Amino acid sequence: MGAPEVPTTVHRRSGQRTATVPSRRVSQPPPGRIRTHSIALAVVFWSGLALAVAPWWYGDAGPVLIGAGRVTGLVGGYVLLVQITLVSRIPPVERWLGGSALAWHRDLGIVVVAATLAHVGFTVTGYAVLDRTPLVFEVRSVLTGYTAMVSALVATLVLVAVVATATHAVRARLSYERWYRIHLAAYLVLLLGYGHQFADGRELERPGFARAYWCVLYVLALGSLAWGRLVRPVRMNLRHRLRVDRVVDESPQIVSVYVTGRRLADLSAKAGQFFRWRFLARGMWWQSHPFSLSAAPNGDWLRVTVKVVGDHTEDMCEMLRPGLPVIVSGPSGDFTADRRTRFRALLVAGGTGISPIRALLEELPPRAVVIYRASRWQDIVFREELHWLALAREASVVYVIGPRDAPGPSHAMSPVGLRELVPDVRLRDVYVCGPDGLVAATDRTLRELKVPRRQIHLDRFEF
Repeated sequence: MGAPEVPTTVHRRSGQRTATVPSRRVSQPPPGRIRTHSIALAVVFWSGLALAVAPWWYGDAGPVLIGAGRVTGLVGGYVLLVQITLVSRIPPVERWLGGSALAWHRDLGIVVVAATLAHVGFTVTGYAVLDRTPLVFEVRSVLTGYTAMVSALVATLVLVAVVATATHAVRARLSYERWYRIHLAAYLVLLLGYGHQFADGRELERPGFARAYWCVLYVLALGSLAWGRLVRPVRMNLRHRLRVDRVVDESPQIVSVYVTGRRLADLSAKAGQFFRWRFLARGMWWQSHPFSLSAAPNGDWLRVTVKVVGDHTEDMCEMLRPGLPVIVSGPSGDFTADRRTRFRALLVAGGTGISPIRALLEELPPRAVVIYRASRWQDIVFREELHWLALAREASVVYVIGPRDAPGPSHAMSPVGLRELVPDVRLRDVYVCGPDGLVAATDRTLRELKVPRRQIHLDRFEF
């Protein structure tokens, strides 16, 4: 039995009358048939297109694909060298890019992987087309027929693994120590990639401008790495002779480490910056960790405050003793008072992000506002110091305590709540430091409040 007709009002000019006419039901094909037709049409279209370009594919595609492979290989090699320079810790990079250098380094990793995989795909496919051989056989031929191709394959696999560990989803599951060990394999990528480029690269195997240019690029990148990570730290530490002075428990899971040395004022460190600290104790000497200063430099000592979250920080609590030698590199970062554009400031801290915020409070102009976000009162550190600093600097400290989704904290960190706490927020520089989630959420709130971008300074606690 058919469905009843549904009356529809249709206006027709018939003198002054309006007639109501039932609409005619139009039958529709079932959805499955539409989908089948769409797939069939797509298959016909793409098959026809493939047949249309087939003469070119079997005639001229090989050289074109091989050329694209060479270009993407050179792009990947160049960006890899830029990546290395960005984390070389040489003063010009630290001064010009500050904390942005690490973000650039991480983002360019995706470019390197994409260019490298494109290089492999284009090159192998191009030779397969040129030789009229199946792709699988061409892969075997390439691996056995070129000098450094096996090492290039190893470099590609290692590169993909290293960049994969830098993605947020994977990095969040790794301890800093494990991530650091995996990341050391990037030096192997550089070494193997160099051999492949100069042994198998047609543009670089012969003397000439291209070969000389790439040699200069490698010298600059490796020279920057050696200077920033080896020579400069050794010189600096021979001069300053840093040692642990004392270790103070701030809470059951947080400790402050005081470090003294010679001519500390010559380090030119600023509140809000960080050093990479290498404590020369058993099991700790082989790796360095970035920790922000938790007090403004005073020429007598440097202080870092660390939460126990991994193997390294657990060892710090157990093994650091007065007199232990310390090697540092830095200072690094641009999360500093001289970046401000306004007289007054709002400081937002979450967790141990209070460390650089507490240090900044000493160097910023009076009447700053500090919002300290924590899940429990037991997680608060520097409460007494913040009290006395607030009195001395005419500042105010607001503690926002509770779970993220609790009504109080949720409202306080919303655009409406933040405007209630700091009515003149748009007229202040805003410094935000803490876990990535807090920093990102606060940044969105500030954007909604129309705080100018130049007044927002972010410092994410990530590696």
